[in-house]
Amino acid sequence: MKALFIIILILPLLTYSQDQINWMNWDQMMAKRQSDSIPKKVFIDLYTGWCGWCKRMDATTFKQKAIVDYMNQKYYAVKFDAETRDTVNFNGIQFVNSDPLFEKRAINSRGKPHWFAHSILDGKLSYPSYALLDENLIRLAIYNGFKQQEELIGILFFFGADQHKYYHNLLYKQWNESNQKNKQ
Repeated sequence: MKALFIIILILPLLTYSQDQINWMNWDQMMAKRQSDSIPKKVFIDLYTGWCGWCKRMDATTFKQKAIVDYMNQKYYAVKFDAETRDTVNFNGIQFVNSDPLFEKRAINSRGKPHWFAHSILDGKLSYPSYALLDENLIRLAIYNGFKQQEELIGILFFFGADQHKYYHNLLYKQWNESNQKNKQ
């Protein structure tokens, strides 16, 4: 059954094959959203230069053909250094680094967190972390930690195919039915 699901998922992607994820920064994503007639969902990979698991995601999972193809087809993929000094404008708010004057001793040493990373992750700063936004830039979910291909493709498909909407409707229906039984 699992093999059938993966075949059904990957079959449409065979005609849309690329070598790597089309990563962009926040500003590039915002510009691309404005120019596209139908905006996509947003996948944000929050990483740091010192994070070994982030580097492993880049070297393994993010290189998998199924991940590359589905991500490029359904999402704007944003790479966001959670310790950047760049300013991010989002929903009328300017986000900056929490200590913009802090100097790293080395490129792989820890820096200070960016307020955008803090905000989008609800203050739970662990890396790698991923935030998924819908087409209107409303956060759908947060995930953290290293993900194997099977787990990440499941997450990408769940939101990319709008399954989260149907799941919400199912839960709402079950909740209503439960309330009706309790009233009787």
